[in-house]
Amino acid sequence: MGLVVQKYGGSSVADAEGIKRVAKRIVDAKKNGHQVVVVVSAMGDTTDELIDLAEQVSPIPAGREFDMLLTAGERISMALLAMAIKNLGHEAQSFTGSQAGVITDSVHNKARIIDVTPGRIRTSVDEGNIAIVAGFQGVSQDKKDITTLGRGGSDTTAVALAAALDADVCEIYTDVDGVFTADPRVVKKARKIDWISFEDMLELASSGSKVLLHRCVEYARRYNIPIHVRSSFSGLQGTWVSNEPIQQGDQKVEQAIISGVAHDTSEAKITVVGVPDKPGEAAVIFRAIANAEINIDMVVQNVSAASTGLTDISFTLPKTEGRKAIDALEKAKTAIGFESLRYDDQIGKISLVGAGMKTNPGVTAGFFEALSDAGVNIELISTSEIRISVVTRADDVNEAVRAVHSAFGLDSDSDEAVVYGGTGR
Repeated sequence: MGLVVQKYGGSSVADAEGIKRVAKRIVDAKKNGHQVVVVVSAMGDTTDELIDLAEQVSPIPAGREFDMLLTAGERISMALLAMAIKNLGHEAQSFTGSQAGVITDSVHNKARIIDVTPGRIRTSVDEGNIAIVAGFQGVSQDKKDITTLGRGGSDTTAVALAAALDADVCEIYTDVDGVFTADPRVVKKARKIDWISFEDMLELASSGSKVLLHRCVEYARRYNIPIHVRSSFSGLQGTWVSNEPIQQGDQKVEQAIISGVAHDTSEAKITVVGVPDKPGEAAVIFRAIANAEINIDMVVQNVSAASTGLTDISFTLPKTEGRKAIDALEKAKTAIGFESLRYDDQIGKISLVGAGMKTNPGVTAGFFEALSDAGVNIELISTSEIRISVVTRADDVNEAVRAVHSAFGLDSDSDEAVVYGGTGR
């Protein structure tokens, strides 16, 4: 008997029929001898609807009350799922994030988990119950306020619980059959990956792949919790994310040279024009951004003009943080001494990810040749040992992804990628 943590996204529990289908899958795992803990998201588009409702009432909702509102979605789905399981003849108990012992910092709307003390969950499963936990939420350590972990936070809740309970595996159920070599909504011939390392999955998630949240993968790597990404709409084997390759028969699945192509159209680009090219200027710019609690992604500094001694610094960040970043830089204009700011939210990022690329010459050349052949212009470039990322026009992203995917032989022989639901989460 092992302990399994299962997470079901909003598309899996979008309606009553979906909840009943998920309940049957959970009961089947229980019948197979496992102790089962389930983390569940809000039903379908409930969270988006609650956000819209809040904005109709208040243009800038107070963080504490906003979190209190948003956590209602998961509480609805956890209670309904527990009812559906009981209707199948098995005992289930539902728990909010705070009842499950998910302790966070006090940053509303994007809290981070500090600790998990799952005493009530452990007691519940030891008594033979199936424990149903509301994802995406916790309780602040200092003020005991309800907090939320940010969009997709149910993934992180599931892995954190799996680590705290010393689970054998964390199963992430979604509306696709696993992790694919590209987004199946963009590349119809995307191929399912049988196994991928934590490092490659982290790069894909950070580069825009929506099937797993990067914070959840970080947590899993830190505590060495294997993740099995699979569909709640089929019984197919999914994708294993772990340190060690999975075993298929007598052979281990080998690491591919290229794991996949990811894209992201949720970022914007800010260019700080006319920055004095002297030590400390970049530090002042990025300290202003950091003080505004904004995460940045790619950074590029141009060569300074010899005649003026001025340079330009460009960086990318989430579109949702664009206005805040501009305001922070304007306040620091005197200290920095730049000439002007340019803001561009019509960009997209394409990333090629694979641990094998660092030992295979020609990957970089092949990547840029594919983009060139597709007529895609490159604005920014960023690399790591296992990733190459470029920024292009947003309109070029889909064509660029398909071109790179084909150039590296990642296309499957058939349209293998099936999207059962709507969001990929």
